[in-house]
Amino acid sequence: MLRTGSLAIAGTALGAGLPTIAEAAEGADLTDRQNYDAIVVGAGLAGLVAARELRKKGLQVLVLEARDRIGGRTWTDTFNGYEIERGGSWVDPLQPHIWREISRYNLKIVADAGPERVLMPTLTGFAEYDPVTAYTRQGELFTPFFDGSREYFPKPYAPFTREDLITPLDRLSLRDRLDQLSYAPEDEIRMISTTGLYGAPTSRGSMLQLAQWWALAGWNYTGFSGVNTYRMERGTIALANAILADGKPDLKLKSPVASVTQQSGKVKVVTRAGAGYTAAEVVMAVPVNVWKKITFNPVLPQAHRDATTQGYGVPRQKKLWLDLATPSDRFIAEAPEDHPFVIMGRLNENAPVVAFTVNSTLDVSNRARVESEVRKILPSATLRSYTVSDWEADQYALGGPAFRQPLQLTRLHRAVNEPFGRVKFCGDDLALGWIGYMDGAIESGLRVAGSPTLSPSPAVAPDTRGLALPDVDPKVYRSIFGL
Repeated sequence: MLRTGSLAIAGTALGAGLPTIAEAAEGADLTDRQNYDAIVVGAGLAGLVAARELRKKGLQVLVLEARDRIGGRTWTDTFNGYEIERGGSWVDPLQPHIWREISRYNLKIVADAGPERVLMPTLTGFAEYDPVTAYTRQGELFTPFFDGSREYFPKPYAPFTREDLITPLDRLSLRDRLDQLSYAPEDEIRMISTTGLYGAPTSRGSMLQLAQWWALAGWNYTGFSGVNTYRMERGTIALANAILADGKPDLKLKSPVASVTQQSGKVKVVTRAGAGYTAAEVVMAVPVNVWKKITFNPVLPQAHRDATTQGYGVPRQKKLWLDLATPSDRFIAEAPEDHPFVIMGRLNENAPVVAFTVNSTLDVSNRARVESEVRKILPSATLRSYTVSDWEADQYALGGPAFRQPLQLTRLHRAVNEPFGRVKFCGDDLALGWIGYMDGAIESGLRVAGSPTLSPSPAVAPDTRGLALPDVDPKVYRSIFGL
């Protein structure tokens, strides 16, 4: 984690002369234009990419963003003088869409130092291991979980290739798969940190969602556990700024959308403040969970209504950054899913600790309680301060990163990717590949704009696109969610 006094601003990634976010927003606010070729709702990575691609086709594009910033569920911020990511953080050459974008804008890549020790749960408490020993064993435990995935996900960017095989499997939750394999209790307790974090709880999450990530990462534990190794030196905001500056759409911040009405071959979008804009088409680049808070006329198809009611974003997941005086070393600690913190770690020297909870009973506003729960894993922990990102409480997200539930892939996912009249949908929730990751957001934004996506075979060595990469040992890394 790099200590920084300020965040990168637009223009620095591409050179002088490009507008900053504030200038782009100001320029949009100065125009009285109300009619556009396309309106994009949401300025996350998916919306920004869709807007850029539509602009490249010569269209006049308006981006309406509810927040006072761009980025959506990526958000570069500072905490006690350190640059942190409140949302999406890590990237990898195995994720080709975001890697192409990073290369396109010549953004420098850095790597986390990784842990010096790993704490894993046992039936009698927590045990300490060196990272290679811990994750070698994790690989041995997880590999059988995905037996058969080469057959049912032979083309992981085209998940419906073997629909005959995935249809019966889509009924399985992560809990169902654990029960099928009958792990010994001392082994299962080491796995439910992962299944609990993603499933929130294990019984909610889809087995096929985790299996598709496994396939995308090359059907092996080294790829699966190492996709959260690299990050952009100047944060995810550097990429968002670069995409915005390249596309140059009109941008209006603090403009949450209230309604979307299709009539007479046009689409009218009205904000909560009462501003109205009309276009030939609208791209909804907001999380699936948020659709239910927008009035659509005519109403959305049943599949879209089911998806937004059921929810795609992980519930209850909160990301905390903890300033711990002690311990001061680099570590990763995992815990069973009923523990308030399922995973936490310090990945760089003198950096704050990142921690995830999916526990509904943990009051993250109670400092004493947070410190007490940390000490259940790290008895010597001394908490100086902390900050919380609660995406479920965010009215413009209503949930963490996407992780499907059983039956959502085969019953809903293809349908919700279909246009509804002149309204189209995109976002990391709707990716065909890396759902829940920044790569999935970019893939979805490209696809909705009619631009080419990438579907490489995971068996082929990833294309680093000439980017200088730090030397890392993938055996010491552990995948932590796209957010």
